[in-house]
Amino acid sequence: MNVLIRNINNIFFIFALSHLIIWTLVPSLTNKNLPLDTIEALAWGSNLDWGFNKHPPMSAFFLEVFFQLFGAQDWVYYLLSQIFVLISFYFVFKLANEILGNSKISLISVLLLESIFFYNFTTPEFNVNVCQLPFWSAVVYYSWKLYDNKEIKFIDCFLVGLFAAFGFLSKYLFIYLLISIVLLFIYLILINKTKKFDFKYLITIEVFLVLLIPHLLWLFNNEFITVIYGLKRTGLEDISILSHFKYPIIFLFKQIVILIPFFFLIWLLIKKIKLKVNLKDKKLLFLVSINILPIFLMFITSVFIGSKIRTMWMTPFYLFFGVLFVYVFQAQINLKKINSFLYSFLILFLLSPILFSYISISKTDKRTDYPGKEIAVKVQISWDRNFNKEIEFVTGDEWKAGNLSYHLKSRPKWEGFTNDEILNKSSQFICVDDVCLGRY
Repeated sequence: MNVLIRNINNIFFIFALSHLIIWTLVPSLTNKNLPLDTIEALAWGSNLDWGFNKHPPMSAFFLEVFFQLFGAQDWVYYLLSQIFVLISFYFVFKLANEILGNSKISLISVLLLESIFFYNFTTPEFNVNVCQLPFWSAVVYYSWKLYDNKEIKFIDCFLVGLFAAFGFLSKYLFIYLLISIVLLFIYLILINKTKKFDFKYLITIEVFLVLLIPHLLWLFNNEFITVIYGLKRTGLEDISILSHFKYPIIFLFKQIVILIPFFFLIWLLIKKIKLKVNLKDKKLLFLVSINILPIFLMFITSVFIGSKIRTMWMTPFYLFFGVLFVYVFQAQINLKKINSFLYSFLILFLLSPILFSYISISKTDKRTDYPGKEIAVKVQISWDRNFNKEIEFVTGDEWKAGNLSYHLKSRPKWEGFTNDEILNKSSQFICVDDVCLGRY
């Protein structure tokens, strides 16, 4: 038994390493420039704060840490994305082992994630969606510890609060997972009465709130700019009665389309679809709460306020779908059909980076084709002709100015859009194409 588990762990390691190498190399070799969201967060990271005009600070923080360690090397930021993805895979695998109690099908529940494009095709762009992944998976795993263990441990409560705060500081939509977990525990304590309230739960809340205080103060001082931006992205300005029906239906349709490859792989493993649901099943209740309930809450939000739900917002929501479906159908899984599953898995595993490479190379009008390095060289030459000191700041939109901040050798701080106050104080600055560079 120990040999089998060791072999499965080795296979998981090989899979994870292969994923990391492929999805670090492919964009590094085929993209000429970093993607929009990564450049944007790097711009924020050059002048770190507790929040920015679009998002909370966590994605910018991690990018800035890597910039300080490695500098302007594009492959590093593709690697960072894959590290975040693999950490989330690790927690999925750990939870699967504890819930399923079978190392083979636990591995299958992780391999299934390669059929969902959120965890391969879109991952080279390190952004707030990718940034959520390890924290989402960690919160689920340590919430399971609180859910499953009779003795509530301080460390589990602390870690749930810690990773919940990091997740929320990555993107506010993390709140849908937290609400789902809170509702589950309220149900268990007040309605089902299978759990008793433990004062250690308050540790989770305290850690979460204490870590959010600096960002909440920043929000208040900046007129809740990130919240307003998020609401604008939902299309609330153009809301109509039709929106309450149209957008939820579009949302459901997109989720079904996204999951077609996933359901195909599930179908390959199952003898016959026999769905027997035991509403008293403790493990199933947990899996439904952390998989289905957050999606349902998103759907309800769209119904009630008539908001758009953008596809990429759903990136972390499907991390444990493999565990859920393998658990539900584990009695029908036919391991004699594993070869068909593995062949199909390998096709999807390799097809995704091939398609990515083809699109990246064949289409030449993408953001990742932007000549950021070349423009930075020209700007640097122009600056050096006029001044003999380093560039200290850059102003303009996050894309053009952010690229200069990233590529210029002095790593100037991004000071937001055209900042007349800074320019008026500066005796040395130049402006080119709506971007200004100078010294403080």
